[in-house]
Amino acid sequence: MIRMEHVTKSYGNKENRVPVLKGVSLTIQDEDYVVILGASGSGKSTLLQVMSGLEKADDGQVFYDDQDIELLSEEALTRFRRDNVGFIFQQYYLLPGLTVDKNVKLGADLAGNKEYRDMIDAVGLSEKISKLPGELSGGEQQRVAVARALSKKPKVLFLDEPTGALDEATGRQVLDYISKLREEYHFTVIMVTHNDHIAEMANTVIHMNSGNIVDVRQNDTPKGAYEIEW
Repeated sequence: MIRMEHVTKSYGNKENRVPVLKGVSLTIQDEDYVVILGASGSGKSTLLQVMSGLEKADDGQVFYDDQDIELLSEEALTRFRRDNVGFIFQQYYLLPGLTVDKNVKLGADLAGNKEYRDMIDAVGLSEKISKLPGELSGGEQQRVAVARALSKKPKVLFLDEPTGALDEATGRQVLDYISKLREEYHFTVIMVTHNDHIAEMANTVIHMNSGNIVDVRQNDTPKGAYEIEW
């Protein structure tokens, strides 16, 4: 379980300090599928970064079960991220000189996972294992990023606009893979998106506005990636 209590975060210097998170509190259960919505500048991505340990909060607490990650040293926080979380972003961040196999192995090596090729197969890229990123389509590159993140065997998968650079057909395909892998491997999904329709796939939908959570609702009938509008 992830629990945030009264979390604040600002950016800028003392004279031009801009508050981005304004005392956010929320709880996310294990194996939940969470979508965070809100306008640009509402604090969605910053919430994701603080929740995942990529950024430190200015104030407040971020618990994973009973551990407050805000109290960890930088070294301990790095180990925590390595052992517990995976990240997928709108930009794929693949190493251009490495094959599909070696890009995914980078994530697997962090967890000592020698069966990482099972994840390449799970995202439908076993026939592209020797290809370089430049030889793949955008959707295929994003699927490599999915496989790399999940080869770490994370407990929580964070996604920041994972379909933002994809066309509809490819975006649906990537979301479908993520949903199926979540059901198989039982990790928590926490996704930021501008696409309101993707929220129909989630169990929990969080709306943000001006650095605050303004609504949290449960979705009793989540849809599949090919059932939602785009």
